[in-house]
Amino acid sequence: MSVRKLKPITPGQRFRIVNNFEEITTSKPEKSLLRGISKSGGRNNSGKMTMRYTGGGHKKRYREIDFKRNKFGIPATVKSVEYDPNRTAFIALLVYADGEKRYIVSPHGIKVGQKVVSGESVAPEIGNAMKLKNIPLGTVISCIELRPGQGAKMARSAGTSAQLIARDGKYAVLKMPSGETRMILVECMATIGSVSNSDHQLIVSGKAGRSRWLGRRPRTRPVAMNPVDHPMGGGEGRSTGGHPRSRKGMPAKGYKTRSKKKESNRYILQKRK
Repeated sequence: MSVRKLKPITPGQRFRIVNNFEEITTSKPEKSLLRGISKSGGRNNSGKMTMRYTGGGHKKRYREIDFKRNKFGIPATVKSVEYDPNRTAFIALLVYADGEKRYIVSPHGIKVGQKVVSGESVAPEIGNAMKLKNIPLGTVISCIELRPGQGAKMARSAGTSAQLIARDGKYAVLKMPSGETRMILVECMATIGSVSNSDHQLIVSGKAGRSRWLGRRPRTRPVAMNPVDHPMGGGEGRSTGGHPRSRKGMPAKGYKTRSKKKESNRYILQKRK
């Protein structure tokens, strides 16, 4: 995986760094796994804007991803690795031995023609999915379920991974991408290997227009607002906003908002950094 810098022939390309897409093998998605996706523009069902700075963007179609990996014991061949406009990671098209096709979040290092399988007693190789109770300790994993059968919820973004560091009874202890150490039931599924497109964090858009293509509208700085609009607004000239806080008055930059009574706190052994 690598990135490339464009020649500065226009102002928008002067600082732009783009993905090389070396892992991508095809530009046409599998038609049977596509469905339409509608945009809200940040409006609710009565047309009122409830989410600011959202709207526009290029038209997209959703790729149906198999997050559950519940086709046990049936080997699949990787047919292609594709770009997905709905997520930062790449996706891989699997063709199972019985003819069914499914998309999965592509692990780093997966190759076209490679065989992958999910199940109880499969080899801990890249792309294979298995329960945490069967994965060797120290293995790097991704696309992890939070509850058995729920489907992958954690470590799904580009370049992310977790590590299985211990097992204690019916719980496995994982080191999460955030640095948090927490317990998860050993019956939960996970995929071996880290997520693809690890260089996503190095990409530089180069111009404001690319944010518009992604459906992001310009964001107004709170210190540029009036006092009626934001707690950090007002003042003469370019005055700072005082204590950083949200539009509703909640302190920002270091203030902990997680509830002390949250039920899942007992599963967290070490908080994230």
